Amino acid sequence: MQYQPERNQGYETKRILVPEAEQAMENFKNEIASELGLSQRIQTVGFPNMTPRETGQIGGQMVRRMIEMVESSMSGGTTSR
Repeated sequence: MQYQPERNQGYETKRILVPEAEQAMENFKNEIASELGLSQRIQTVGFPNMTPRETGQIGGQMVRRMIEMVESSMSGGTTSR
């Protein structure tokens, strides 16, 4: 008998840990999309219907920006942005 792991083993359903942050993240996502020239696309097709490449660009920029913010706060300095 071969071991068959359960589907989604180790993954939980999406939980919002800080409900107050949900709107801030949505605003942040829209800000990044605007900078990338994708805000019109979001309005036209909606975020769920965008291509993986488009959503990846937005998510990647969000992560880069958050890392910059954390590094800046840890060093006590300001970023070049």
